Amino acid sequence: MSADISQSIEAVLSRELKEFRSLLSCEQLSAGASQETWRIAFNTSAGGEAHLALRRSQPTAENGSAVGSITLDTEARLFQLAGAEGIPGPKIVYVLQPTDSLGSGFLMQWLDGETLGHRINRSEELASIRPALARQCGEILGKIHALDWNSAELDDALPCASPADLVDETWKLYQDLNVPMPMIDYTWRWLKNNLPTDHRMTLVHGDFRNGNLMVTPDGINAVLDWELAHIGDPVRDLGWLCVNSWRFGNRDLHVGGFGETDQLLAGYRDTSGIEVSLEALEFWQVFGSFWWAMATLQMANSWRAGETPSLERPVIGRRSSEAQMDCVNLLIPGRFPLPDTDLPLSDGTRLPMPAELLEGAATFLKEEVATRLDPHAGFLARVAANSLRIAQREFQYGPAAEKHERKRLETLLNQEDELDVLRWELVNQLRAGLPLDTPGLDVHLRQTVAGQLSIDQPHYSALHGSH
Repeated sequence: MSADISQSIEAVLSRELKEFRSLLSCEQLSAGASQETWRIAFNTSAGGEAHLALRRSQPTAENGSAVGSITLDTEARLFQLAGAEGIPGPKIVYVLQPTDSLGSGFLMQWLDGETLGHRINRSEELASIRPALARQCGEILGKIHALDWNSAELDDALPCASPADLVDETWKLYQDLNVPMPMIDYTWRWLKNNLPTDHRMTLVHGDFRNGNLMVTPDGINAVLDWELAHIGDPVRDLGWLCVNSWRFGNRDLHVGGFGETDQLLAGYRDTSGIEVSLEALEFWQVFGSFWWAMATLQMANSWRAGETPSLERPVIGRRSSEAQMDCVNLLIPGRFPLPDTDLPLSDGTRLPMPAELLEGAATFLKEEVATRLDPHAGFLARVAANSLRIAQREFQYGPAAEKHERKRLETLLNQEDELDVLRWELVNQLRAGLPLDTPGLDVHLRQTVAGQLSIDQPHYSALHGSH
C-alpha cells in the first residue's frame, strides 16, 4: 500500500477509534472484480494489537462492482441490518467519507475463520462441522429472506428484478458483447420457456455461496460480500449456492461441495416455514451458470476495453466455458469425446516450439517467482502462469477442435462457410426460434463446449464423468 493511503488510513483510525495508538501494517488480501479487501493491524492504547478489515472499491471501479452491484455504502447498511437480526457477520466500524481520500468503502470488525472454498471442503480442522454446513446455510438464508428492507429504508438503494427481468437483462448484457456463444443462447431459450410462474419477492443476498462464507470449527461465523443484493425471488440464493462453480471440485455434493440438497432445504424450511421445490431450485441453478457464463465474459471485455487493467480479468473470461459446461450437464447431458491432450509440447520442426516456450515461462512463474513473493503478488504470478498455459493448450489443441466444430456446424446448418460465420448463423437461428430439440444440436453443443473447456480448464469437474 502506498504511503499516501497508509497515512489516510492512519488519519481515519486516529480520529474514529479511541483505542487507536499507531498503525502497524496494511496488507492487501484480495482484489476481486472491483473490490479490494485489506487487513489492518494497529497498536492500541492498552498496549495490545488489534485488527480491522477494510473493504473498498478499486480505483477504476468507484461506483460499485460488476454486473448489478450496489454501492459499498448500501452494503455496509446491509451488514448492519443483518447483524441486528442475528445473521452472522462482522460489525461495521466506520463507513468511508469523500474527505478520507480512500474512495468508497468501510472498515469492519476483523473475524478469524476460513473463507477459501477448497479449504472449507477439504480442511481436516473443519471435518466435524462440514456435514452441518448445508443445513446452516438453509437456516441463514431463511433469516436473510425475512429481513425487512423497507423499515431499514433500503427500498430506494436496492434494485428490484423479477425472474424474467434477470434473464432478459443477463442475455442483453451477453448480446452487447457481440460474441457468438451458442450454448448461452440455448440456455436463454430454456430459461425463457421455464420461468417461475409463482414466486415471492424478498431481499436476496445475490452472492451467497461457498467462498463468501467464513467458517470455523463451530460453523458459519460470517456471511460476506453483499454487493449483489437486490429484491427478487429468494430461491435464487439457494440455486446459486448449488451451482457447480462453487463446489470446488466436489461435484457430487450439490450444496457448495460440502452438503446435500435435502439438508439445505430442510434448514430453509425450519426458519422460513416455506417448502422450496426441486423444480424451482433447478431453474435458479441453471440461471446461476447462465449468469456466470455471461459475467465472466463481461469481465474480460472490460479488460480488453481498458476499463479494468487487471491481470485476473482476461483469465476469468476463459471461465465462461466452465459455466457453459455446467449448463450442458443440466440441460442436455450426455456423452462427449474429449480431445487428445497427450500431444507432445515439441510436436513440430521449430526448436523450440511455441508450446515449449510457454511451458518454460509458466513453470518459472509458478514454481520460482510465486514462491518468493508476498501472498498477493504470488497469487498474481500463479494467475499469469495459468494464462500462459491456456495459451499453450490453444496452440496445441485449438486447430483440431475448430476443425471438428466447423464440420459439425456445416452438417447441422447444411451450409459451408468460415467458422465464425457458421457460429453466428447458429446463434441467429437460436434467437429466431430454432427448436431446441433440433436433431444434432445437443451433440454439437456438448462437444463444442467440452472441447473449449479442455483448453480453458481441463481439470474442471464438469468435464469428467459424463463422456
